[in-house]
Amino acid sequence: MKFDKVLALSPHTDDVEFGCGGLILNLLENGSEIHVANFSFCEESVPDGFPENILQKEMHESLKVVGIEKENIHKYSFPVRHFPQYRQDILEILVQLNRELHPDMVLTPSSFDIHQDHHTIYQECLRAFRYKSIFGYELPWNNITFSSTGLFKLSEENLDKKIAALKCYKSQQFRHYADEHFIRNLAMLRGGQNKTQFAEAFEVIRISG
Repeated sequence: MKFDKVLALSPHTDDVEFGCGGLILNLLENGSEIHVANFSFCEESVPDGFPENILQKEMHESLKVVGIEKENIHKYSFPVRHFPQYRQDILEILVQLNRELHPDMVLTPSSFDIHQDHHTIYQECLRAFRYKSIFGYELPWNNITFSSTGLFKLSEENLDKKIAALKCYKSQQFRHYADEHFIRNLAMLRGGQNKTQFAEAFEVIRISG
């Protein structure tokens, strides 16, 4: 199945690159038009020593490495960890994105993601894009369990590019899951489930075609 236009939903900066950066690289190689919607720059969570707007700058650097056109980045500023309070506002944004973009495929945090912001994006995604193909990406540190019902093969070149994109987030390198070995080993684990060297795992929420 070919997806001509794809919308990736990123509650916070770097979520999309971590969860589905490799798949996005694959889709770009196959001619898909990719849009990324980011919902928070997490100013309240910026580590000491970095400017308040550092995550917005790092996101642009990272998505440039991935190959996302600047005009295809949609930016919103909801306060981190408070998305449930803005559920209706988020839904209205998603409905508008659906009307404007008409995506064939939507990438969202999975139903297994326990972070309140991520789960809000997931729930409102189902409402706004219920007639589209929807895949939930994996962020293991937010999952107690996960259903890897969709596996997409990654080339070593695209895995390396995904890692290079994530290294643009210099303010986040202290996090254990930002470690290159963690990212590579997870891709190897999912590749083992897919009889390939590397892969990314997804919850298949809906297939529409």
